[in-house]
Amino acid sequence: MIAPSHAYFFGYGSLVNRDTHTFKDAHPARLNGWRRTWRPTNLREVAFLSVVRDDGAWIHGLIAPVPNDDWHALDIREGAYNRLPAEHMIEHPLPHTPQIAVYSVPEGPRGAATNGHYLLLSYIDVVIQGYLREFGEDGAQHFFDTTDGWDAPILDDRAEPHYPRACRLSRSETDVVDAALARLQVEMRRA
Repeated sequence: MIAPSHAYFFGYGSLVNRDTHTFKDAHPARLNGWRRTWRPTNLREVAFLSVVRDDGAWIHGLIAPVPNDDWHALDIREGAYNRLPAEHMIEHPLPHTPQIAVYSVPEGPRGAATNGHYLLLSYIDVVIQGYLREFGEDGAQHFFDTTDGWDAPILDDRAEPHYPRACRLSRSETDVVDAALARLQVEMRRA
């Protein structure tokens, strides 16, 4: 019998799409007291998907074991983010009580941004494909409803994705993304 991991992290973006990673033993979970936001930074032109405290909100995602319980390696991978303890805010199906963290891009120097930041449609596609598979259409709509920052323009790179872990969507998955973005009245720009 394999001993359970004692270190997990909560993913709320591309991690929800199991085709984008090799993290074994990921489980659906719910993070209470947080909502997602697109966070522009001075680190790159593409805004990061992040989370911010909001006591009345909650979001779905996946928890996954930290490989070899090595927080340092995961912190390097998530370099723009701060790791925050969150085990007391996460509902999950595990029979044990692990340490669980969530990664959030802080406000401040890394959060300072100028105009010109945008979102990648190829990244949004990957995230929504994951939410559709894990939580259905209601879960995908909840993602759009509980994420701030849709006023940033979206770069339509679907034909030639800029996101390195881009996935091909089915026609019905693409329709869900396109309909939600139309409802949000986002500004689309061609890549």
